[in-house]
Amino acid sequence: MKILSFTALFAAVAVLVSGLSLPVGPARVFPFQHTVNVVAAIMLGPWYGALSASIAGIIRIMLGTGTIFALPGGIPGVFVAGLFYRMVKNDWATLTEPLGTGPIGATLSAFLVAPLVGATGTFVFFQTAFLASSIPGSIVGLLLVRILRRWADLEELACSGKEELDRC
Repeated sequence: MKILSFTALFAAVAVLVSGLSLPVGPARVFPFQHTVNVVAAIMLGPWYGALSASIAGIIRIMLGTGTIFALPGGIPGVFVAGLFYRMVKNDWATLTEPLGTGPIGATLSAFLVAPLVGATGTFVFFQTAFLASSIPGSIVGLLLVRILRRWADLEELACSGKEELDRC
């Protein structure tokens, strides 16, 4: 139950700071989503982190502070960072978030989402916009994780009990 509370909390934080974004063509550059993503990747793991990014993206779309590209631009990044962190158990894995957001998110945006919604944008356009947001966001996220580690064991904070720790 604790992990679901943190999932909702991360989604809420991402929505709260969603006013701090810049429009770039049909997308919005939103570095703080990526900051939230990398902290969620470590605390929640890839699946719950992706759920948090999904919830935040959907709410941002409904509020008008995000576009449909919030989904392919956020979910793959947190998922990749969560998987890498699970494999290496090192905070530097947070810097893999742009690998999911850039190549994977840009591919989904350019070849799947943009044609479905009638938007224009090439793979290079989306890759550039997403990386311009994801790289600084993941660096700030790494710094935030380092600061938070001084106060708590992040994995145990979000996950209580052996069963939840295995899922995280």
